[in-house]
Amino acid sequence: MGPHLSEQAFDFLEELEHRNNREWFEEHKPVYERELKARMLEVIDAVNTRLADFAPDYIRPPNKAMLRIYRDVRFSHDKTPYKTHLAASWPRQGLEKTGGAGLFLQVGVHGVMVAGGAYSPGPPQLFAIREYLLEHHERLRALLVEDSLVRLAEPLDGHPLVRSPKGFPVDHPAADLLLNRRWALFSNLPGAAALDDGFIDLVIERFRAITPVIDFLNTPLAGVTPLEREAATGRRSAR
Repeated sequence: MGPHLSEQAFDFLEELEHRNNREWFEEHKPVYERELKARMLEVIDAVNTRLADFAPDYIRPPNKAMLRIYRDVRFSHDKTPYKTHLAASWPRQGLEKTGGAGLFLQVGVHGVMVAGGAYSPGPPQLFAIREYLLEHHERLRALLVEDSLVRLAEPLDGHPLVRSPKGFPVDHPAADLLLNRRWALFSNLPGAAALDDGFIDLVIERFRAITPVIDFLNTPLAGVTPLEREAATGRRSAR
């Protein structure tokens, strides 16, 4: 019997969709703390235990892995203060601040998303991946057609460019892969999966299938420095 969410947790999230305000949340915060936060931390802890078998470099303390339920509304037209789902992320250890690829879990009434990769890589990350693909594209192609990955995850949608990226050859064998702007794989499950005793098994099965691709991406991404990332976002000039 593995950790999972409760019917009370889903009742809370359903009600939050209609009463997304601070007054309601504060009134029902004990339910959030007991049925959502505490249970999600148990889920994360169980995932960590299983990651030790095949992805030890992604293990993360539960309190750091779990994402806040509070929304950042500073630049959003939607000013509702709370997310209506729970989520956790497991970046590669040591790459948390440089945009490394990682694992991701989102749980809500309307569905569970098990994902991994680099969803929105910045310019230095994209360049590093593309440069690496020039010599290693065959290895990535082999990983993307592994039976377990094809069976459990959706096909990679890289949100591709229309034209070859500047500075890269248009006639290279990896030309199609170089067009990709994001590198993330997704597996979607019904929300009810999070209420079942076997929830952790479902998550781990998908993480196990996705991890070889994440490891591949993190090979070039490990070379991107925090300074390069800040320079690319305009926060600091590169030296």
